[in-house]
Amino acid sequence: MQELHANAELLNARDVARLLGVDTATVYRMASDGRLPGVRVGRQWRFPSDRVRAVLRRGVPGAAAKATERHADVQAPGWTDTALVSDLVGLAAEALGVMMVATDMGGRPITPILNPCPAIASRLAEPGLLATCTLEWRTLATDLDFEPRFRLGPMGFECARALIRSGSELVGTVLAGGLAAAGSERPDDGLYHLDEDRRRTVLRLLPRLAATLSRLAGHPDAALDPQGGSR
Repeated sequence: MQELHANAELLNARDVARLLGVDTATVYRMASDGRLPGVRVGRQWRFPSDRVRAVLRRGVPGAAAKATERHADVQAPGWTDTALVSDLVGLAAEALGVMMVATDMGGRPITPILNPCPAIASRLAEPGLLATCTLEWRTLATDLDFEPRFRLGPMGFECARALIRSGSELVGTVLAGGLAAAGSERPDDGLYHLDEDRRRTVLRLLPRLAATLSRLAGHPDAALDPQGGSR
């Protein structure tokens, strides 16, 4: 159970459900298993608003999980540990300073939107945002240009993607986005601004992350087994 700070603004489950774009049952499950910071006040859960907003800035696992559940019949085969996939992609997103998400080949999210740029973090609870993103992710998944490159999308920022395989089958993508166009000089636009060296680093490492996820998709233990050559 989380420690309650004096003067903390507390939200109820309905407030949090609206912010995260999930139902209250999901909020209770996330609180019970520790994914969401909350405290019990009597028989009710209450959630410190600053910690909930920190979860929003990192990404909304409940919203992505809900979207994935809706499309479970077409989820990419082999994804037996989506929490591990989220951990790997989230670490890469923070290290590279970009927003990232993994999807199946239909553009449906396997992970939350991780390390979202401020322009997206402020909109995560908007109805329809996930649907808009999914359409763009689907377009990127069906573009079989195997060389990652940044391209400007309809939401006003650049993203690049690499393809994830399970054996010889394409099963998903990993995308890096939330970037302002190269040379942009508007640091207040809520996007990530990377210099050319950092942009090249993202394009260089994105296929390596996709390769790691490909091993995880095909053989869930391989990404963690030093005998499997993944380290």
